[in-house]
Amino acid sequence: MPSPVLAITPGEPAGIGPDLCVQVAQRHWPVPLVAVADPGLLEARAALLGLPLQIQLVLSDPPTKAAMAETLYVAPIELRAACRPGQLDTRNATYVLEALDTAIDGCLSGRFAALVTGPVHKGVINDAGIPFTGHTEFLAERSAGHPVMLLSCPGLRVALATTHLPLRAVADSITPGLLEQVLRILEHDLRVRFGVERPRILVSGLNPHAGENGYLGHEEVEVIGPVIERLRAEGLLLTGPLPADTLFTQANLAHGDAVLAMYHDQGLPILKHLGFGEAVNITLGLSLVRTSVDHGTALDLAGSGDADPGSLTAAIEQALAITAQGD
Repeated sequence: MPSPVLAITPGEPAGIGPDLCVQVAQRHWPVPLVAVADPGLLEARAALLGLPLQIQLVLSDPPTKAAMAETLYVAPIELRAACRPGQLDTRNATYVLEALDTAIDGCLSGRFAALVTGPVHKGVINDAGIPFTGHTEFLAERSAGHPVMLLSCPGLRVALATTHLPLRAVADSITPGLLEQVLRILEHDLRVRFGVERPRILVSGLNPHAGENGYLGHEEVEVIGPVIERLRAEGLLLTGPLPADTLFTQANLAHGDAVLAMYHDQGLPILKHLGFGEAVNITLGLSLVRTSVDHGTALDLAGSGDADPGSLTAAIEQALAITAQGD
C-alpha cells in the first residue's frame, strides 16, 4: 500500500503559515507532504528565514514517496497580488480559498489522505466581500457530514457543541437534535479515529453552576440533561451537565477521555492555556480527515524567524495517527 499523502494549506500568505511550511520541510517526514500554495511565496519566505528549500512541483498525480529533508512538494496556486509579510491584502482572499478548495477536492477524490490547515485571517476574507466564518464551516459546505470541532493537547481533549457564533446566539443554537448529533459524532470518532474503546465524555452545562437546578437558566434541565440521559440509556458513557468552572479540575478530568463544551470560549481558553503551541484542532464528523494549528496568523511574526512550528508539527503528526488508525 502506498504511503498516505497529506495536503497542507499554509493559509493567509501574509501571516506565519508560509514560514511554518518552510520550517516543517526542514526535516524528513515518513510520508509525502504536499503544500497547496504559491511556490514563489514559499521560496521567498525561505530566503527571508535563511533556510534551504528545494521545491518539487506536483502538477497531476500525487507523489509516491516522501521527500528528503529541506525539500517540499508543492501543488501550485498563484497569488493574486504580491505578498509582503505582515501586510494583509484583500486581493489574496480568493487565493486562500482556492488553495483550500483544491486541497479539499484532493481529499474527496482520494489524492490526499488528510488535510492539514494553517491559519487563515477571517477578517480580510470578509473584507474582500466573501462571507467566511472559519475553516470548520467552510469544510461543512464541501464535505458530507456534520462538523464537530475538537482541540487536543497532551492530557486534554475539548470538543465544542457550537463553534464560531456570537455569544447571544449560543443558547438558541443548543437544541436537543444538535446536542445529540454532536455527542454521537464525538463518541464515534473517539472510537474510530482515536482508538478509545469506550469513550468517557464529560459534558458541561451552559450556565453558571450548570444552571443551579433552573435558577440560573433552563438549558440544563430542558435540553442538556435529557439528551445525556437518553444517550446513557443506549450505553454511551456520559457525565453531566457539569459546571464549567469546576469541570476542568484534575479530579474531574481523570474520569473522562474528552470534554464537550457548549461554546467556543467556554472550553478553549483552558485547553490553550494548558497546551498552546502543542495543541491541534481536529474536525470530526466529516468524510475527510482535517487537522489544523491552534493559533492565528501572527502577522507580527511573519518572516521574522520567531514563529514556532510546534502546532503545525503536532497537526501533521495527528493527521498521520488518524490515517494510520483507519488503515
